[in-house]
Amino acid sequence: MPSPGAWRMPAEWDRHERTWMAWPTAGYALGETPDDAEEAQRTWAAVARAVALFEPVTVVVDPADVDDARRALARGSAPAFGVDLVEAPLDDAWMRDIGPTFVRGPDGSLGAVDWTFNGWGAQDWAVWEHDERIGLFVADLAGAQVVDSPMVNEGGGIHVDGAGTVLLTETVQLDPGRNPGLTRADVEAEMARTIGATSCIWLPRGLTRDYDELGTRGHVDIVATFAGPGTVLLHWQADPAHPDHAVCAELEKLLAASRDGQGNSLEVVRLPAPATLDDGEDWVDWSYVNHLVTNDGVVSCTFDDPRDDDATRLLRSVYAGRRVVGVDARPLFARGGGIHCITQQQPAVTTEGARTP
Repeated sequence: MPSPGAWRMPAEWDRHERTWMAWPTAGYALGETPDDAEEAQRTWAAVARAVALFEPVTVVVDPADVDDARRALARGSAPAFGVDLVEAPLDDAWMRDIGPTFVRGPDGSLGAVDWTFNGWGAQDWAVWEHDERIGLFVADLAGAQVVDSPMVNEGGGIHVDGAGTVLLTETVQLDPGRNPGLTRADVEAEMARTIGATSCIWLPRGLTRDYDELGTRGHVDIVATFAGPGTVLLHWQADPAHPDHAVCAELEKLLAASRDGQGNSLEVVRLPAPATLDDGEDWVDWSYVNHLVTNDGVVSCTFDDPRDDDATRLLRSVYAGRRVVGVDARPLFARGGGIHCITQQQPAVTTEGARTP
C-alpha cells in the first residue's frame, strides 16, 4: 500500500460542520408526473429536516426549483438547526456522488476531494454537464482547499473508519466505464493520496438490484459501513430466495478475514434486511446500512416494514448515545439510492478560529 498523503477523510461519526444536499430537478429523480415530483420533493425535504434536527443543512438548488424547494422545506415544525438554500445548475440530486469528499489536513484544515464524475460510468440515461461542476462549487462555498483527482469515483463508492481504512468495490473503482485500464494498485495509490487510506478492503460486488438500469454498479454504502473503530455493519439478507443472500454470505466471509489499517481484525455486525423481498418489479435492495451519522444522531431509512423497529434498535445500540430518526426511503430507493446517497457531511475543522458544532 502506498504511503498516505497529507489529507485524511474523517469517520462519519466525527463532528460535522454541516451536511450538504442537492434538490431534485427536472429528470428521472423528479419523475414524469406531478405526483412523482411531489413525492420526490416531499422525501428530499423530509431528509433535510431530519438532518437539521442535529446540524445545519445546506441544499444546492437549481435556479428553476427555488420556489418549490422553499415551499417543501417550510412544511412542518422548525428543526433545531436551519436549512439554507444556495443556487447552482443541477442535473440530478445525489449529493454523495456529485459533491466533494471532505478531508482534513495535518493541521486540521478542511480539504475537498473533487473526484471526476461521469454519470456512474457513463450510463446511457445519465447526464452530468452541471453535476460534474458541483464538487468545486461546494468546495468553494465551504472554504475548502481543493484536492483534484483524475480518477472517476463517487462518495457512495467508499466508506472509511477515519483511521486509514477504506471499503471499496471492484465493480465501481475498477469499472471500465469509469476507470478503464486502472489497476488495484493505481486506485490504492490515489486513495492514499486523496483520503489518506493506508488499507483498502476490496469487496467483489454490491447488491443485486444495484446492477439494474438505474443502479450504480455496486456502491458500498448500501451494503457495508464502518460504525466505529474495527466495527463494520453488513447488510444481511437471510432469505435464501433473494439473490443477495449469497452475496451477503460472501461479503461476510471476506470482511471477517480482513484487517484494518492498524492490523486489527474486524467485528462484522449483521444488519438484517427488510422482510420485504420485492417491490412488484424486482428484488429490492432496500438497506438500513444506507443511513447518515450526524452530530448526536443517525438519520436512518425506513420502509414501512416489519423490521424497521429492529433496525432502529440495532442502530441505537451500535451508535450509543445518538438519537435515531427514521425517514421513509422507499421513494429514494425507487429512484436508485437512499438517505446516505443524497447527503454529504462536511467535517468540523480544528484550526484556530474555525467553527465547531
